Amino acid sequence: MTDLPTPDTDQPHDLIGIGIGPFNLSLAALAHGVPTDRPLAAAFYEQRPAFHWHPGLLIDGASLQVPFLADLVTLADPASPWTFLNYLRSRDRLFPFYFAERFHIQRAEYDAYCRWVTDQLPGLHFSHQVDAVRWNNQRELFEIDFTQLDGEGEAEALGRAHTRNIALGIGTEPYVPEFFKPLTEAENVPVIHSADYLLHRQEILEAPHITVIGSGQSGAEIFLDLLRARPQGHENLHWLARTQAFAPMEYSKLGLEHFTPDYSRYFHALPEAVRDELVPHQWQLHKGIDADTIAAIHDELYRRTLHGGWPDTTLTPGVSVRTAGRVANTRIELHLEHSQQNARSRLTTDAVVLATGYRERSLDRILTGLDPYMRRDASERPRIDDRFRLVLDPTVTGNVYVQNAERHTHGVGAPDLGLAAWRSATILNDLTGTNPYPLPERTAFTTFGLTPQGPRVPAQGPDLIPLARNN
Repeated sequence: MTDLPTPDTDQPHDLIGIGIGPFNLSLAALAHGVPTDRPLAAAFYEQRPAFHWHPGLLIDGASLQVPFLADLVTLADPASPWTFLNYLRSRDRLFPFYFAERFHIQRAEYDAYCRWVTDQLPGLHFSHQVDAVRWNNQRELFEIDFTQLDGEGEAEALGRAHTRNIALGIGTEPYVPEFFKPLTEAENVPVIHSADYLLHRQEILEAPHITVIGSGQSGAEIFLDLLRARPQGHENLHWLARTQAFAPMEYSKLGLEHFTPDYSRYFHALPEAVRDELVPHQWQLHKGIDADTIAAIHDELYRRTLHGGWPDTTLTPGVSVRTAGRVANTRIELHLEHSQQNARSRLTTDAVVLATGYRERSLDRILTGLDPYMRRDASERPRIDDRFRLVLDPTVTGNVYVQNAERHTHGVGAPDLGLAAWRSATILNDLTGTNPYPLPERTAFTTFGLTPQGPRVPAQGPDLIPLARNN
């Protein structure tokens, strides 16, 4: 293993992004187009060898739950060269898309669009694992240590970069309940998280009996895909959910206004205790199932009754899995509890798909070197201000921006693709101290609260990077 040269020692970056998912890719695309006297010196590092967006869930026909306008840049800069429509134009597909009349595109197409951007956008460094972040008081810069990986994912070289600002976009990770982890790690026991569904789909389909756990969109899409692939009358499928119903996602026009900048500002201004109480009650805004998927499941089940009889499927909401274990080497026994009946039961199955969602990755590991400077809330979570900056000690003159790690401060819109371009533009407006991406003052017909929170307009200034201290 060798040490990489550090050509940026005397020329530090203006911005380094850690992680290249859709949110930091949005930031990279908009940063590339910042209209300034000199280009913004930005680099983005990603541990994976290439961009892939939830590859295990790119089920044939599965669609995004947001319109195509929620691409990387359009809602901040529709004239950007990185729009989804420009992607279609580059592929000579504008007219087919026009006649298809699709407002919601397929997930696989969104993934292909993002990979098209990564193939052309400069400053993206894949196979680069960020190991540590520190603040250098003498130079007033962040130091970032990274490892360059080879094609096998092994360490190949070490390097260090310096930057005035950081954008964390390390994303989320699959959540597996503790009692399921020994099963997911065991050989010959097909218990997988939905994130890996397509990788193991054939193995799951070969199981005599399959159980899907989870009532969100992923669980519904996987159940539908399995149902369509199983022989009529011999489906042998169970679908279990903790929620009291297989509930539709809130998709009314005014309900969707919870995913606007107006609501994000309102939520951020609420007291911490109110925010913490509010988020769990808003699950149907982002954890329900879209109406088309529910209808498709019902249509498929109904079709299987046309010649008499019922499909061999069991769909049971209101059930939690208390624990799980192996039976007869390869089978799985689930211990169930029904909350309303106050009843317990057991279910033996041959394969389990855990559609149990995702959790924000902890920032603590990667920010260990900044821990002495970080300000935390009553629950020991990082405090994040209204411009998506970690609240740090005033001696740190650089900024650390976060993407999709701020649900506790900004609400249910944090992981929503529809707010990606707006958040990226907000970050760049703050970072440059100018207003390269003018943002709307109002975005919702709903007035949230009696004292609406207006947008913060950055101060105008002649310098590209006026390093404002954290509040």
